[in-house]
Amino acid sequence: MFSLVRENIRIAFDSIKSQLLRTILTILIIAIGITALVGILSAVSALENTISSDFSSMGANTFNIQRYEFNTQRRSEKQKINPVISYRDVKEFEENYAFPFTKTSISFVGTFSAEVKHENEKTDPEVQVLGINENYITNSGLEVNLGRDINYFDVQNSNNVCVIGSDLKKALLEEVNPIGKTISIRGAKFKVIGVLKEKGATFGNNQDLRVFLPLQKARTIFTNANINYSLSVKTDKKDMLEGAQDEAILLFRNVRGLNPVEENNFGLERSDDLINRIGSITGVLETAAWIISIITIFGSTIALLNMMLVSVTERTREIGVRKALGAKRRTIAFQFFIETIIIGQLGGLLGIILGILLGFGFAAIVDFKFVIPWSAMMAATIITFVVAVISGSYPANKAAKLDPIESLRHE
Repeated sequence: MFSLVRENIRIAFDSIKSQLLRTILTILIIAIGITALVGILSAVSALENTISSDFSSMGANTFNIQRYEFNTQRRSEKQKINPVISYRDVKEFEENYAFPFTKTSISFVGTFSAEVKHENEKTDPEVQVLGINENYITNSGLEVNLGRDINYFDVQNSNNVCVIGSDLKKALLEEVNPIGKTISIRGAKFKVIGVLKEKGATFGNNQDLRVFLPLQKARTIFTNANINYSLSVKTDKKDMLEGAQDEAILLFRNVRGLNPVEENNFGLERSDDLINRIGSITGVLETAAWIISIITIFGSTIALLNMMLVSVTERTREIGVRKALGAKRRTIAFQFFIETIIIGQLGGLLGIILGILLGFGFAAIVDFKFVIPWSAMMAATIITFVVAVISGSYPANKAAKLDPIESLRHE
């Protein structure tokens, strides 16, 4: 039995070689559908993995108070303009928010385009500068790799210190120990007390090209009256998150001077809510990938079926000879069936390789974290096998039922 199977596989490969161009075209058609499936799912996985890791680093026990909700209103609806969250708002909240086991961070973005100098070296004007309090780095899921974090005394005393991102260290202080070195921002000098662990970039926003200054000091440099501040609250105990969130909403409504019938003129977002919303968005993209791929794979099935029917017609005389020599129906059917399986799997393998390269290229271009799409690869393997079974069943059955005498007369 094993020798018969091996012989049929050898015959199948000989047949593939004899009609090489037609086989290659059929394999490419199958590969296009699998490439679309694996490539799009790889890109979606890279997107979901990158964004989810960024938000999950904040922890599931963190929520933010910001000017707007994460989700934007529909375009058909009138856009509601919320007032900026001012320094008075955040300070009043910080002073009065006393929920147990919580830490409140305050931050604002001074500029997205600062030029940072160290001695004779300087960066391009693309460094983001933030003013923060002592809880910001912890609440944001960031880690200090060298030195120390900004503390309470740095904030209260308006100390000229800073914590920098890893890329800024590489740009200005690569060859030296950065701790204790002085950098200059808008003419003000700051001593580097810490370097953050590398974080990477999301949607082109380089999170490692940043400088963090004590909140009070940053306010003396960036004096725009319309600066929008952000609040982040982290609870030490996840089961207390709902209560902390409810009290924060009530307090911030009082800070804003809202009466009981007025809607909130600010947004509140939990990190796990953001992850869930991102998951729903990527779920839609995955569905679209499947629809596109199924349409393409349906075309591949027709192409493979057509090729095998043509092959049966062209090899009618060969089938007659084999039957005349004693070959059974199931032997003939198996020969054509295994040939279809081989072509399908070659197309699937090529599609998986091209799909992974496509996903990897997308992740590299947009600087996402690429992950090998094992589920997509397994799905592609199963799909190509099913396509081969569907496409090969009818031609194999047709070949098996050919009359040997009529087949020998075939020209």
